[in-house]
Amino acid sequence: MAIDYLRLSLTDRCNLNCIYCTPLEKSGYLAHGDLLRHEELARAAAAFVRAGVKKIRLTGGEPLLKKNILELVRMLKAIPGLQELALTTNGVLLKDLAVPLREAGMNRVNISLNTLIPATYKQITGSGSLEDAWDGLMASLRAGFSEVKLNFVVMKRINDAEIPEFARLSMDFPLSVRFIEFFPTNERSKNLKHALFTTAETRKRIEDAYGPLQQVPSGPTDGPARVFKRPGAKGKIGFISGRSDYFCGACTRVRMDCTGKVYPCLFSPSTHTLRDHLRAGADEETLVELIKKIFLVKSKYNKDSASSGHIEMSSMGG
Repeated sequence: MAIDYLRLSLTDRCNLNCIYCTPLEKSGYLAHGDLLRHEELARAAAAFVRAGVKKIRLTGGEPLLKKNILELVRMLKAIPGLQELALTTNGVLLKDLAVPLREAGMNRVNISLNTLIPATYKQITGSGSLEDAWDGLMASLRAGFSEVKLNFVVMKRINDAEIPEFARLSMDFPLSVRFIEFFPTNERSKNLKHALFTTAETRKRIEDAYGPLQQVPSGPTDGPARVFKRPGAKGKIGFISGRSDYFCGACTRVRMDCTGKVYPCLFSPSTHTLRDHLRAGADEETLVELIKKIFLVKSKYNKDSASSGHIEMSSMGG
């Protein structure tokens, strides 16, 4: 399967400290000099596009903390052949940036929001403001993006009681609300060993509240999600079943972290690093050939054979 999707992490820094992510008080931030600069990110992205990538999603950490993010968005959007530029964010800084991001060329936005209850928000994120995140979500809906998705990681006995309320958002707003099975990826998240609430349980909770869901064909931007909606709803509901289903065979993405390490699979170790090549002045042809070799090794990895339980999402992105 052709690799056409790059998830590009901009920074390991985040303004939240979520219970399933790397505890920053333990790990510390990467040194500034280790992070790729705007020009390096743009050169790497251009080489990925030359190698076949059509879609780039900016991740983090929290990507909106990247200095001069609008300048970087414009640089990436100008890459010939890039068809789509998207962003995953916690939404806290989005209120004031939604319109400028859209004007700079951002096509789509995913917002990670796991509760609508202030006390639970503090429990999950450790900091931040639910009001700011909600304002960011509403600002993104007004900004004119081609699609806005809301990512809701369901965690038993933490936020599963809110499933019907989140499903309701897809009826009242033109949102794609995606219910994601909890998947422990590092030592901290492994402490939540009883948090799994399966897609089957989530769907039942929604249908008990609102009646049967109607499955609709998945579109090119739905990724591994199975998509449903209620009649008359303004938006859609998606289910991403990383624990109870297997979709690795359909994966067309690779990841590059904020230091230039490339991961063919979320559960693989990094196989190559581009930073040294970029800083040594490698030309685009050299970078393209290296990236094509990375694509060839992707098929070796799957979620059962690699490094599950040891992924630092703060620097690599989801």
